[in-house]
Amino acid sequence: MTINIKATNTDLTPAISTYVEEKVLGLDKFIVADDPESVLANVEIGLSTKHHQSGKVFHAEINLHIAGKYIRAVSEQEDLYAAIDDMRDQVVREITSFKNKKRDLVRKGGAAIKDFLRGFKRR
Repeated sequence: MTINIKATNTDLTPAISTYVEEKVLGLDKFIVADDPESVLANVEIGLSTKHHQSGKVFHAEINLHIAGKYIRAVSEQEDLYAAIDDMRDQVVREITSFKNKKRDLVRKGGAAIKDFLRGFKRR
């Protein structure tokens, strides 16, 4: 998996960088790809804007490119680490939803073929 990290309106410290890498590399167990090196993760973290009156609002966004499919998750929280965790949870939900839709489509197709063959055999 290739990970690109971009910081906007904030500094990218080594601690934040390693935290993001740990969270994104943990997605490997959810991603099923023919070539794991073909997975591209673009992560952007930072402050949303510099003019919030009620404190800082941090932004975390990930764009995953997995075998022709794009998956995106965005989170805004008052804490940067909470935004990163929420972003990871959202992308896990998106990945599992995509996998379940794909599996259900295959099962429906298989069931339709089986029903067709059963009807063909009876005649």
